[in-house]
Amino acid sequence: MLREHRRFFLWATLVGLALRMFFFVYTPSVTDDSRGYIDLASNWLQHGVYGQTQAGQIVPSASRLPGYPAFLASVFWIFGVGNIRAALIAQILLDMVACLVIADLARRTVSSRVADRVAFALASSCPFLANYATAVLTETLEIFFTAVALDCVVAGLDSIEDTDGEKAGLWLCWAGAGAAIGACILVRPDGGILLAAVGFYLAIVIGKRWAGSRVGKSAMGGAPTSTIIAAGIMIAAIALGPLVPWTIRNFRTLHQFQPLAPRYANESEELAPIGFNRWVRTWMAEYASVEDTYWNVPGVKIDATKLPARALDEPGREETLGTIAAYNQSQELTPELDARFAALAGERIRARPLRYYVELPALRIADMWLRPRTELLPPDPRWWQFNDDPRESALAVAFGLVNLVYVVAAVIAVAVAVTRRRGEPRHVHLRYLGLLGGFVVLRSLFLGTLENPESRYTLECYPAVLVWAAAFFGGKVEGRMSGPIPE
Repeated sequence: MLREHRRFFLWATLVGLALRMFFFVYTPSVTDDSRGYIDLASNWLQHGVYGQTQAGQIVPSASRLPGYPAFLASVFWIFGVGNIRAALIAQILLDMVACLVIADLARRTVSSRVADRVAFALASSCPFLANYATAVLTETLEIFFTAVALDCVVAGLDSIEDTDGEKAGLWLCWAGAGAAIGACILVRPDGGILLAAVGFYLAIVIGKRWAGSRVGKSAMGGAPTSTIIAAGIMIAAIALGPLVPWTIRNFRTLHQFQPLAPRYANESEELAPIGFNRWVRTWMAEYASVEDTYWNVPGVKIDATKLPARALDEPGREETLGTIAAYNQSQELTPELDARFAALAGERIRARPLRYYVELPALRIADMWLRPRTELLPPDPRWWQFNDDPRESALAVAFGLVNLVYVVAAVIAVAVAVTRRRGEPRHVHLRYLGLLGGFVVLRSLFLGTLENPESRYTLECYPAVLVWAAAFFGGKVEGRMSGPIPE
């Protein structure tokens, strides 16, 4: 791929690096989460303790998985503790490698002869990937390892079709997939969704083979079904293996069974605001409310005027306002107040179960996929009110349109692939649609259960989105160049 189109990939790489360096110079991001990761990495490197600094003491912690702190610690070991600029440069380079992996994934899964180049151009020029490459957050590493895992699985499945399943290269693909998924899990606990998606897809492949053998024909040539079963076991074992020492460490050091990390990233002695978060899920649907309310508790008063109307509707409007007023007196979320929020949530869920279990999760998913991805940039989260500087409003609209182009192009490509009848001419054919689509659907459904709809959580799906968008635009090019692709 690179040898045949050296000049294109060179210029596209330079454009991608220039875009990322622009964000590096003007909008590097260090958030509260970033400071926690930096503290973990620094203490781990300097004192050999994986823990947070509290009141001048280093306290062992299990609130965050060790993947991203290990990345920061490795950079700090080479370039000096606290060298954030070096960490961001490393992320930029890793993000450009991820663009190449996405291009290779497109080459393997899209029949268009130009899909790899289109995918690389879309990925390298994607402002969302570039923006998060210059933030001390987990997204760049998670996107990279997700792309590697998907590419390795696809390469392994291709090898099964072409070989007897015994070649070393085939098993290297499965090992690479397991290692990449394991890295995803160590970076973020929701990386396990990728393992579930791969396992589900391999189960479907095995089921098709079994059904094919029942009627006297194989649904897939090449290696026997036992090879696919062994591959699935290998992927799972390698992916979950790194969690064993982490679990043992947590049990021995913290005396708790914690194979991943707490859902709310709280320390063992901290109150997990389960009741408050459940109440939030009875009305939260958009990112603006995350900044206005969710992130401010505890420590800041809740402004009831900024809550959407559905947060204060019946039943329990007066009790809701009373509970908010009680919290605002101390701005501390005590166990008693958390229980009051939990009781409110239970009453609201019983009154409107359809809204809680269907409508709000769907709205949160839509918000995460479709809103402008400017949370690390100056535009106000309530961008649609256009109360800020006109340039910031224009930036929000531009980012929203760019995101819409990516998503709509991907949806059209998938829709065409799914609805095309057999024998109809087509410009582009998508392979392994179930693998990539299953991951996107599973992750989106999981994100709908969260109380904080942050659009960055959908970026892990962007390797699939970029491949499908490349299929759409590549199909347009192929249609002009050579007409439909025959069966």
